[in-house]
Amino acid sequence: MDFSLRYATIQDAELVADISRKTFYETFIAQNAQKQMDLFMKEQFTKGRLMLEVGKPGNTFILAYQQDTIAGYVKLREGEGLPQLQNMPALEIARLYAVKEMIGTGVGKLLMQTSIDIAREKNKKVAWLGVWEKNQRAIDFYRKWGFEKFGEQDFHLGNEVQCDWVMKKEL
Repeated sequence: MDFSLRYATIQDAELVADISRKTFYETFIAQNAQKQMDLFMKEQFTKGRLMLEVGKPGNTFILAYQQDTIAGYVKLREGEGLPQLQNMPALEIARLYAVKEMIGTGVGKLLMQTSIDIAREKNKKVAWLGVWEKNQRAIDFYRKWGFEKFGEQDFHLGNEVQCDWVMKKEL
């Protein structure tokens, strides 16, 4: 499948918020309580809050399209390092999602390769990310790319505290 990529601009804030909410919900609703998902979407992952992320210094969003249809996106973040990385120049792959119908088409691979290329262009030594410990499909994908677990962190989904693995790839 052929995909095109483009950097999101402030004019894309609503699209980024909508695709963020759609893909997060599609990805995690089957394994989580409806009440906790609803609370998370209503209080933590709001459209307004997500729109404010676009254009914020340190954030880069890249949108993937299959013809005119949004297929997925990645959010890269600089400046919010982890203590475990000991101030090493790092780029966080904060979100990498494909629309449900596009999973398995190569869009995730394209977004990951682009993220790693950007990290190298910016002279980063490490790319890192957090992934829910129960998201085996994503963990397997990241391992194929050479990411290794090096820690854990809490993720709050509504009133529930979940465990995210922190994974890194040295560049």
